[in-house]
Amino acid sequence: MNRLEKLCVEKGMRMTDQRRVIARVLSDADDHPDVEEIHRRAAEIDSNISIATVYRTMRLFEESGVVERHDFQDGRARYEEATENHHDHLIDLRSGNVIEFVNDEIEALQKKIAEEHGFKLVDHRLELYGIPLQKREE
Repeated sequence: MNRLEKLCVEKGMRMTDQRRVIARVLSDADDHPDVEEIHRRAAEIDSNISIATVYRTMRLFEESGVVERHDFQDGRARYEEATENHHDHLIDLRSGNVIEFVNDEIEALQKKIAEEHGFKLVDHRLELYGIPLQKREE
């Protein structure tokens, strides 16, 4: 049983064979796939999985808090397994690649900004968008 499937079972979710396949696809993903990509990968395992099933399952997984949905300004919702390990994202606007990173200085600065405005930071999401630097030829 993969991590995501275990989490779903712990939350009392009924796990059909198709949900298990979708959970496995997400647990195995090292990127942030959209529904169409999740469907493509799941259909390689079980050709009976429809795109509608993937949409319904992703909505259920998101509402249950086992996956996180991201909108990286490319017009499509992308997903990743929810974890307790916080990280931020740097999105390459040319390729669509997503780089996950953790930076202690940024984390401290966000906390400091919240405190300066009279708040205790309880959650945040940081997404940076960029294009690769072009190396100059000399």
